Amino acid sequence: MFSSVAPLARLNPFYAPHFQLAQDGVRKRTEPAEAPTSRRSLAAASAAEEYSCAYGSGRFFVLCGLEYSCEYGSLKFYALCGVGGVLSCGLTHTAVVPLDLVKCRMQVDPQKYKSIFNGFSVTINEDGVRGLAKGWAPTFIGYSMQGLCKFGFYEVFKILYGNMLGEENAYLWRTSLYLAASASAEFFADIALAPMEAAKVRIQTQPGYANTLREAVPKMFGEEGIWAFYKGVAPLWMRQIPYTMMKFACFERTVEALYKYVVPKPRSECTKGEQLVVTFVAGYIAGVFCAIVSHPADSVVSVLNKEKGSSASQVLMRLGFKGVWKGLFARIIMIGTLTALQWFIYDSVKVYFRLPRPPPPEMPESLKKKLGLTE
Repeated sequence: MFSSVAPLARLNPFYAPHFQLAQDGVRKRTEPAEAPTSRRSLAAASAAEEYSCAYGSGRFFVLCGLEYSCEYGSLKFYALCGVGGVLSCGLTHTAVVPLDLVKCRMQVDPQKYKSIFNGFSVTINEDGVRGLAKGWAPTFIGYSMQGLCKFGFYEVFKILYGNMLGEENAYLWRTSLYLAASASAEFFADIALAPMEAAKVRIQTQPGYANTLREAVPKMFGEEGIWAFYKGVAPLWMRQIPYTMMKFACFERTVEALYKYVVPKPRSECTKGEQLVVTFVAGYIAGVFCAIVSHPADSVVSVLNKEKGSSASQVLMRLGFKGVWKGLFARIIMIGTLTALQWFIYDSVKVYFRLPRPPPPEMPESLKKKLGLTE
């Protein structure tokens, strides 16, 4: 029975050899001395007979003691991953709007907003506590759309590119695979984000321009047309694509390293809660690197969306090396926490919807044989 499971399981580009060990353990658990007598056991046995044995199929998950709601790589899987992206990005970015507002103002007017604490003080004195929430609507809408595309398309491209590479190359070149998949996903995610990001920056950095999204959108369109919403898309790519590449590749490899060197037991033996703790820690580590990599471009975007008629190269030259790093400390705090929470929420959504969550990749048996690591 299990001779047909193993070959099909290896079709997955992130196939791990210990799946076979898990199957051997399942075989012992699923061959009781007596036939099942309970209605639930009979239903489970019946369900196992109805499914195919491909990796990600119902029978595979039933035999492994898992009850996944869909197959890995199915349309439902991608759609629910997109939902996880909406929640993880939309909620977290909206929660840090005050910090983001102060960071943007430090970038566009460093003489007035000298530090993160001074920035909060000046903002509250001028606009009151409510002023810290300026731009929450475009932030929520824009980053929800970005999260939908970022996480949803990342899963699509990761599986697509993994299948193109094949099992062995997908393992050997897995970091490049993560980088390529995340860059491809972010390209489309930034197109979805650009209009709301432009409106958010106008609201946050130009006092008196507009207080709400409803006021900002028609005013921007009347002044510059549709270009007002997309003139920042190229700087967004400069900021977000390196950020996302670091976010996903660093996260994936950090999770792999934590389970290999830090966590005292295999992932399969960890509870869902323990797995989510690992997710949060790996997300925070990835977030710190993300903030550093993307900060110069973030400074350019903030200034560019405030000014009319300027180009990204002009803004970059005017800011200089020192200017593009203004507000880095605030961004590290914001992005580190943000990224950790995003991965935690995203993984929690996967757990809640019972989506397949493949373990960290391990070297395929075929590659072990080629390298002489097995007899």
